[in-house]
Amino acid sequence: MSGRQDLVSASKWMALGTVFSRITGFLRTFLIVAAIGKSLNADIFNSANTIPTALYILVAGGIFNVVLVPQLIRAMKNDPDGGDAYANRVVTLGLLVLSSATVILVLIVPLLMRVVFIGKFFGPELEHQRESAALLMALCMPQVFFYGAFVLVGQILNARGRFGPMMWAPIINNVVACAVVGVYIAAFGSTDAANGFTNSQALVLGLGSTLGIALQTLVLVPYLRRTGFHFRPRFDFRGVGLGHTLRLGMWTLFFIVANQIAFFVINRIGTGANIEAAGSGAEAAGSAVYEIGFLISQVPHGIITVSLATAMMPLLSALAAEGRLPRMRLELGRTVRLALVIVAPLAVAVACLGQQAATVTTSYGAVKGNTELIGHTIQAFAPAMVVFTVHYLMLRGFYAAENTRTPFFIQLVIAATNIAAAYFLTSLVGPAWVSTMLALALGAAYLVGSALSATLLSRLVGPIFDAEMWRFLIRMVIACSLSAGTMIGLLHGLSASIVDKSTVPGGLVILLVGGGAGAGVFLLAARLMRLEEISYLANNLFPRRAAPQ
Repeated sequence: MSGRQDLVSASKWMALGTVFSRITGFLRTFLIVAAIGKSLNADIFNSANTIPTALYILVAGGIFNVVLVPQLIRAMKNDPDGGDAYANRVVTLGLLVLSSATVILVLIVPLLMRVVFIGKFFGPELEHQRESAALLMALCMPQVFFYGAFVLVGQILNARGRFGPMMWAPIINNVVACAVVGVYIAAFGSTDAANGFTNSQALVLGLGSTLGIALQTLVLVPYLRRTGFHFRPRFDFRGVGLGHTLRLGMWTLFFIVANQIAFFVINRIGTGANIEAAGSGAEAAGSAVYEIGFLISQVPHGIITVSLATAMMPLLSALAAEGRLPRMRLELGRTVRLALVIVAPLAVAVACLGQQAATVTTSYGAVKGNTELIGHTIQAFAPAMVVFTVHYLMLRGFYAAENTRTPFFIQLVIAATNIAAAYFLTSLVGPAWVSTMLALALGAAYLVGSALSATLLSRLVGPIFDAEMWRFLIRMVIACSLSAGTMIGLLHGLSASIVDKSTVPGGLVILLVGGGAGAGVFLLAARLMRLEEISYLANNLFPRRAAPQ
């Protein structure tokens, strides 16, 4: 039990940091929406600012994020120096790879643009927009180096049991980004435009975005020094086990390649919607709107699932190393239930009240009064919230057992399903519904992926979806259905009587009343059906103080 209490305690502090990070991240995103809207300009900046993240993940993210923690834990346990030499070699090698990759990526920006944007973007009528995209992408590309350095330092902290700093550091990035967008609005105003950016506008947005990532990385350094670790470059890479790490990382790299191919395809389809609509006056919802919906849908994942999984990984890695597979199965099953008891009702709330969430959060500046397409996209992400949580936790079991080969083949299926579903669904609709269809395609892909990953992991550790899990899921479905009925009923009742749901005040009233009532009904139903996970989380997150003697 103490292990589970430690898990929840560690997760609590990480979740708190993630909550503040998400709040500031929301503010950043909504300021960007207010400043540059959701049309082609928004897609240009969104692509320039997200492609470096995707390329970092493609270059090194999988190895850094997934493979190194189990290896660092083993080095700390087995090496006489507590793993310091091993970590220094890893950091040295990682920084060399990142710096080389960043230089190359800046040089090949013109080629990368051919991958990111559809052919019509390179016509003479969109020359200025194309120049804006190239400048912004070049200014944002150094983020690849800083993202990599951030994860390297953060994983060393995680391996030493310091989970909080990595979760809290992104707040610095978001604060800087908010300030940058504030400067942009003060200097240039706001508009939902499709005619590209001036050089001054691009410099403010591009350099400001990169500065935020750099500061996010630097803020971790003092915490690393407090653990007793001091970085000293080491180039003696042979004979110290790095080859084993890199061999494990090869399958993870293949996994990332499959995932990022899907990302580039989806981004290309999304930006294509606004490119096709540019100049025609037609309404479109592309990659920027998709990113807004994805950000909102990922809040429960970032706060709950990632926090639980990060705190769980050292325990799972230790159990796998000791061959205690039945205990691994129990820990995974409990963690899935702990995550779903929060994520599933939130997904139901997103499906029911997504339009009001869009009205309240994005009806400002450049898109004031025009948030319906954003709302549809937010709602369409609801299924993905649930199935992605299950799939993500299943993968932690494979990685703890140092099995990176199976997740690669699972990801191939997910990527292929996502791409096929995206092309099929978007072919049925016009530009205004593209982001909504892309969100549904993601849910379909991870529905297949979660089923496949749970099935294959069960062959290794025993049935994850056992009788206890199915009883839990049945109770969850009943409780979530009652909650959904309450929220939908109040939505229609309030809209038909006293509240204008299309306005920010009206949307806020519906969110507070409908969401509050839905949460109350869910908690009541969970209590009546004895969903013990709710009580377990409440008791560990908010422990009662012992009565004075």
